[in-house]
Amino acid sequence: METTITLQLPSNPISIMQWKSDLQSMIENHHALFLINDSNDIATQSELVLMGTDLNTNTLNTLTNLLVENAVSQAKVSHISQVEGVNLVRLSLNKSKEDLNTAIKQFAQEAAVDYALVASLPDFAKPGLVLMDMDSTTIQIECIDEIARLYGVGEQVSAVTAAAMRGELDFNESLRTRVGKLANAPESVIKEVADNMPLMPGLVALIAGLKAANWKVAIASGGFTYFANRLKDDHGFDAAYANTLEIVDNTLTGQVTGEIVNADVKARTLQELAEKFDIPMSQTVAIGDGANDLVMMAASSLGIAIHAKPIVQEKASVALNNLDLEGALGLLHASLPLA
Repeated sequence: METTITLQLPSNPISIMQWKSDLQSMIENHHALFLINDSNDIATQSELVLMGTDLNTNTLNTLTNLLVENAVSQAKVSHISQVEGVNLVRLSLNKSKEDLNTAIKQFAQEAAVDYALVASLPDFAKPGLVLMDMDSTTIQIECIDEIARLYGVGEQVSAVTAAAMRGELDFNESLRTRVGKLANAPESVIKEVADNMPLMPGLVALIAGLKAANWKVAIASGGFTYFANRLKDDHGFDAAYANTLEIVDNTLTGQVTGEIVNADVKARTLQELAEKFDIPMSQTVAIGDGANDLVMMAASSLGIAIHAKPIVQEKASVALNNLDLEGALGLLHASLPLA
């Protein structure tokens, strides 16, 4: 089949949302505008979502040329919108993500946009579940590192934390080692950290958007219940799972009690919550930043890495490097049909 370009874009870049109004008049009674080979029979093999605060038609022009160079013969605009200041464009393509990933990754880096290139997306029009890591995902800090810093053992603990998040250490053993260095710390130290947790930008909007769409959202953390339960109570998470710091007489003993929430437990928690809320696994999303999150990401329908370690960016379905959690909300919105 000969490849021909039929998409008409302005020569001078204009915003995606401004172009959308022009696009609507071109669509007429169709649900999508085909970019390449105007046909109603497109065999979609992958979905490409571009996300950025400054997407414009110049970006799409560059992308269209890239698709042709990589032998994409059919593509259509399936979604355009703006969510929490993030402009979104979803293209349905008739070429697999494996064939396109290297080229699209380079394009996204050069254009300073985030992207998803996946076989399919969860349907935001139906109930679903988002399970999130806590430290450096739901909040911007590693709580154990902050406790250690206030207690005067910060460097010792943060070095172990960094190695564990890179996947270089057994998580259970690294957790016990780090917690052991907190022995005899007063409970007031962890209360101070809990009172000052900086939320990851976009968290409040993400939770509100999920609730409005009848989605569930929960925390599964290798951190501690002291912080996870505070977030659950303050921000409306449906559930929170984490490790329990042993506290006796208002003092940390340097021990954790109960089952450690490691990578396998996080993945099991995802499955158990999906069953509890009667949500198919195809409607599950996992968000995290460290190696301890990879198993639950793989178990979910869509794994989203946020400002993640290299190994996590490499293996996750989606890596958010420019956007924060508003990018995750936008990505879910992109599953909706063009309105």
